[in-house]
Amino acid sequence: MSIFIVAEIGINHNGDMSICKELIDVASDSGCNAVKFQKRDIDKVYTQEFLDSPRESQWGTTQREQKLGLEFSAEQYQEIEDYCKAKDLEWFASAWDVNSQKFLRQFNSKYNKVASAMIVHIELLKEIASEGKHTFISTGMTTYDDIQAAVDIFRKANCSFELMHTVSTYPMKDEDANLNMINSLRDKFDCDVGYSGHEVGLAVSYAAAALGVTSLERHITLDRAMYGSDQSASVEPPGFKQLVGAIRKIELAMGDGVKRTYE
Repeated sequence: MSIFIVAEIGINHNGDMSICKELIDVASDSGCNAVKFQKRDIDKVYTQEFLDSPRESQWGTTQREQKLGLEFSAEQYQEIEDYCKAKDLEWFASAWDVNSQKFLRQFNSKYNKVASAMIVHIELLKEIASEGKHTFISTGMTTYDDIQAAVDIFRKANCSFELMHTVSTYPMKDEDANLNMINSLRDKFDCDVGYSGHEVGLAVSYAAAALGVTSLERHITLDRAMYGSDQSASVEPPGFKQLVGAIRKIELAMGDGVKRTYE
């Protein structure tokens, strides 16, 4: 089975549909399988005190204005869906609250994603699992007990899933990658395991591919110097194209492990 490669656009579109479409173009041209976004009902995810606090941005002077500026409307998500469909590219989003998960149901994405920060949100996990769509579950910042609770919910709902080894630092230091966790998760939970990376560069992702991950997700950006908290941990267009090409080569090169002699 080929590694399912996800280009995480997340909030790197900065609320601008033209940037968003350029990022979808990058993902499509690179030959990856899907693009992913993030959806939040900001009044459910953040406290009023936080939203009212000061933050200078292109949208205004408060956290509320900045957070709202990064959210797309239903009409814009429909535009994303139509644009991806025309490019034969899957798209899906990680919801950060139950309202957002319900919001996403109006669209035709085949997949769901549990962000690392949300793996302890039991109500949200049950809501996602009830949909029965294959779900990618990120495991940054978690304990084994957190992961077990999530796995139990998805197994009880008979909803297919895979875990994703993740370290939730942006950007992640190479020495923190702990890629052998991929094998540990696979052995402990008896399921497929992917990798969601936030490192600078591509080498760690290549190593994850060689360890037999079933999915691999990296943030993409048009320019790492752009405005935004995730840009510095993202891959620019030439790098992303190189990443996908190299992973496909690694898959071929891994072979089947059967000893044979060649001419």
